[in-house]
Parts: sequence; C-alpha cells; structure tokens
Amino acid sequence: MSAADAGERATLLCVPFAGAGPSFFHPWREPAAGRWRVTAVELPGRERRLMQEPYRNVVEAAKNEIDRVAADLGPGTRTVLFGHSLGAVLAYELTHLLLARGVPVQGLVVSGSPGPWTQRERRAAGLRGDEFLARVEEFAGFRHEALDHPEMRELILPALQADCEMHEAYRPSTDTPVPVPICSLRGDHDGLVTAEEARQWRDATTAGFHYTELPGDHMYLVDHGPQILDVIEAHSTVPN
Repeated sequence: MSAADAGERATLLCVPFAGAGPSFFHPWREPAAGRWRVTAVELPGRERRLMQEPYRNVVEAAKNEIDRVAADLGPGTRTVLFGHSLGAVLAYELTHLLLARGVPVQGLVVSGSPGPWTQRERRAAGLRGDEFLARVEEFAGFRHEALDHPEMRELILPALQADCEMHEAYRPSTDTPVPVPICSLRGDHDGLVTAEEARQWRDATTAGFHYTELPGDHMYLVDHGPQILDVIEAHSTVPN
C-alpha cells in the first residue's frame, strides 16, 4: 500500500545525518508530493536551534525530542521514518518511542548504517581541528564547502563534533526489535559501511526486511533523493 493509496497522505519523517539540519530534506518535498508530507527532526545546534547545546547521546536525544516530534506528526498520523548514518540509529530509537505512544509507524528506512549493535572501528570523536575534519571528510567522502569559511566553520563545528561523538558512542536502548518493516539502503561504493553491515538491520525487525543499493559512496543520498523516495514507497509500507 503506497501512501497515495491510503486515502490520507502519510508523513515521511526524516532524521538528519551528522552536522546536517532539516533543510537538507527540503528538496524532497516536491518529488514526495502526493505520497507524503515531508518533515524533519531539527536537533539543537543547527538552523533555527543553532544557539542551543547539541546532544552527545542518541538515546537522550530521542527521549528529549519525542514530544516535539509527536506534536509535529499530529495524532493518528501514519508515519515512515528515514535516517541516514547517525540519523538511522536516531530514527530507530524514535521508532521505539513512537510505537510506545501508539503512533502508527508504517516503516523504518535506514541508510548508510550498520545494524544498531555494531560500532564503527575508526573514529572521529576526540580529534580536534583539521585532524577531526580530515577524518570526517574521509568518512563522508566529501568536504562541505561551508567548512572552508572560518565564520561558518565556527558555527557548524560544535554540532558536527557532538554528532560524531554521540554516533560513535551509541548503544541501543533495548535489544527488542521493532514490529515494523525495515528497508536498509546503501551506496554501492560506500567505503564506510559494508553490504554485510547494512544487512544487519534484518535482526532489528520482526516484520519485513528489504535491502537496496543505489549508485554512489557513503553520501549517495545527496544526488539520489527522488530514487530514494521511490524505494521508500515500494518497500517501507505495510501491505493491505
């Protein structure tokens, strides 16, 4: 059952990757029209919440933001969650919390992420300055041009460092799988997450599981928004 077939449009709740904010997903709104209302989690330390202290713990972030997220979704809204990298594990925690509140979650789409019980071996947390940025650039496969401007770098860096810290220290709040379908996506040239690791999400659900690769590296989603939306529509909703 696609969102368009359900009578009432569902919501696609996007959870940003490290250092990113909701505006990354704004270009998804047009190709998603008629299928979902696209909204995104806005964490402290970026965009409209720039001056707030960023989180350093994924489980704490999910628990503290769940009221804001639920209010944005509205009562009874059918929801699909999408998260990339850090956003994947935060979306997983939010899925548990939304289900506990009775929010109808139709699917969880995780991207560029090993299963929630697997930690990254090489880390950026604890590094400083250019060494930190070089490691993040290595992980992501690209360097954000804003980091080359001293004023923008000063604004972005605290949230990016905090995000890396909380991602690399993540431990799931529960070992209980979610009873919703999970779709795991990966760039076919991702040097950070292997295909085997991306398939580990199979153990995080008691419902259906689907794995898909799209062309690109770890940040493949920058260029493949419409294709990602098509995959989400095909594989992340509960059939009639």
